[in-house]
Amino acid sequence: MFLKRWLVGDPLKSNQAAHERLSKTLALAIFSSNAISSVAYATEEILLVLILAGTAAVAWSIPISFAILFLVVVLTISYRQIIYEYPSGGGAYIVARNNLGELPSLIAAAALIIDYVLTVAVSVAAGIAALTSAVPSLFPHRVALGLVAIIFIIVMNLRGVRESGKFFAVPTYFAIGALGVMVVVGNIQAFFGQSVSLSPDHQTAIEELTLFLILRSFAAGCSAVTGMEVISNGVKAFRQPESQNASTTMICMSLILAALFMGITFLADHYAVLPKTDETIISQLAHLTFGTGALYYAIQIGTLLLLILAANSAFAGFPHLASILARDGYMPRQMATFGDRLVFSNGIIILGVFACFLLILFHGDTHALIPLYAVGVFISFTLSQTGMVRRWLTKKGPHWRKNLIVNGAGAITTGIATIILATTKFTHGAWIVFLLIFILVLMFRSIHSHYKAVAAQIALTRDHRPPLPRRNIVLIPINGVNKAVIRAVDYARSRPGEIRAVMVDVDPESTARIQIQWAQWGCGVNLFALPSPYRSVLGSLLDYIENILEKEPDIWVTVVIPEILPAHWWQGILHNQRALLLKTALLFKERVILTDVPFHLKR
Repeated sequence: MFLKRWLVGDPLKSNQAAHERLSKTLALAIFSSNAISSVAYATEEILLVLILAGTAAVAWSIPISFAILFLVVVLTISYRQIIYEYPSGGGAYIVARNNLGELPSLIAAAALIIDYVLTVAVSVAAGIAALTSAVPSLFPHRVALGLVAIIFIIVMNLRGVRESGKFFAVPTYFAIGALGVMVVVGNIQAFFGQSVSLSPDHQTAIEELTLFLILRSFAAGCSAVTGMEVISNGVKAFRQPESQNASTTMICMSLILAALFMGITFLADHYAVLPKTDETIISQLAHLTFGTGALYYAIQIGTLLLLILAANSAFAGFPHLASILARDGYMPRQMATFGDRLVFSNGIIILGVFACFLLILFHGDTHALIPLYAVGVFISFTLSQTGMVRRWLTKKGPHWRKNLIVNGAGAITTGIATIILATTKFTHGAWIVFLLIFILVLMFRSIHSHYKAVAAQIALTRDHRPPLPRRNIVLIPINGVNKAVIRAVDYARSRPGEIRAVMVDVDPESTARIQIQWAQWGCGVNLFALPSPYRSVLGSLLDYIENILEKEPDIWVTVVIPEILPAHWWQGILHNQRALLLKTALLFKERVILTDVPFHLKR
């Protein structure tokens, strides 16, 4: 408990929830780091595909980036409308649920959940790649460094939304500022010709530059728009007026994203920078712009911070989405429960665990994780935009035609992008995302069916009547006479009903000795010795209880179990676990009530 309080902090009262909401400044740092951080690898992913057709094909990075910039504009306008129409949050899931039905909404939720997990893994892996570019000796330890980063972010998020926001705001803005300075200075130098372009090594074409290769490059670069939906999922985390503040933050995020992404792409094209296995594009551009001095390391540190903190936006979005799904009965109820610090602690921990698993599985390799990335989020983009089209056609209202055109354009563009992503990345790992979406949708429906069945079974209907009183038989299983047993007898005597102490006769001498002791200490409670030819203590007790239940179908059987609890947890292995076995065996028996009476040993 002391360790938990030291790591997480003291609990917050429920009425402090309003004070935990975020200002636009903190919200921008928390929610936008995912989208903005993608500029660190989006251009590189475009170039990694184009370079397959030789160095001449790299020039296509500019028109491809403009196509992605168009997506940013469309998604910004579209998600601002979702923020105002659905101020309770939930993003694509809520939009699809209200307008398209259950199955599309669950597909959107599954796609977003996969994207959130991948966001953490990809962001941390890319951040560690930025670190190892500056310090190559750390490259063999990239997985361990990534795990440490994820665990640190988990702990900070468990401390609360506002506290984690304050902690992460400064490094996030430092990173944005560092990259911004590099883009501005680098492009000024390029414009005035103050810097010399690299002369890249000759790159032999592996593939012919075809439309399919260009589409593959576009699909790889679409990682730049992942994370744009996070603000719409967490509108309730903003201070009032929530929708207005969330909308303003969305615009700021998109402007920063567009400026950095296009600036980096222009620089990479101007200097003919090509991807390397041991150095990122950002590192190469920083070298060209600032040399190897302090400013270069500031860029690398800023990129590292931004990429690692990008995972924080997933920790802001996933728990909120999971809580909404839990509220609707599609995820375990525990996901909708606030922790001590007024955050959805269960969602934070589960997200962190799965992200750590992915990081280990793919050895912390950003390029191995990227093919899985963006597919899920574009599925959710398409469903949310399609849902909004359906909403305007049904609801209409002021300016509905203009809104319909905006969301219609969004649905068409994101739909086309989804098809491109699915076809170009399918054999590179995207099939795993579709399989996981299918599994998650089945899981959601199974959980929902379970909760519906439980509700139907426990509901009181009109034909139910208050039950009549039943007779209660209280059984106390014993294997000796001691303080723990007498404590259980004392408790049993305070309950109404017939009390019986029962023991299993496995040793006649021991049984006779216990009967003599019981006559003195048994407080008048009858003791029954159960025969057991095969020395099965648990089996004889269960047979005795089953026999009582069969003979008297209208009674309760309460089993009062005396249990000795050691002072230290490790001492438990030195004691008989018969009480635990008995509780496990009786837990699912009808009309059997278990009562545990602990006897605590002193230190």
